[in-house]
Amino acid sequence: MQSRISTKGQVTVPIGVRRALGLGPGVPVEFMVREGEAVMRKGREGTHPVDVVYGKLKLPRSVDATIEEMRGPGPAKTVRRKGKRPRR
Repeated sequence: MQSRISTKGQVTVPIGVRRALGLGPGVPVEFMVREGEAVMRKGREGTHPVDVVYGKLKLPRSVDATIEEMRGPGPAKTVRRKGKRPRR
């Protein structure tokens, strides 16, 4: 089955494809590019599982402090004096 892209970048999905996938007005679809082809598939209905738990985790301190603790102390900062170049 073939279709053409309009000047607005829109494409009409052939009726056979819409019927086979149960696509109708308002049904989400996903597009992927793989191996030089554009692939369209029926999207998910409802809420993504990550969205359900987003913001539920409560940490005792900031994320930055937690990451710093996991990484350990960083390299010592050197203080440059005005007008002097660092040695090579």
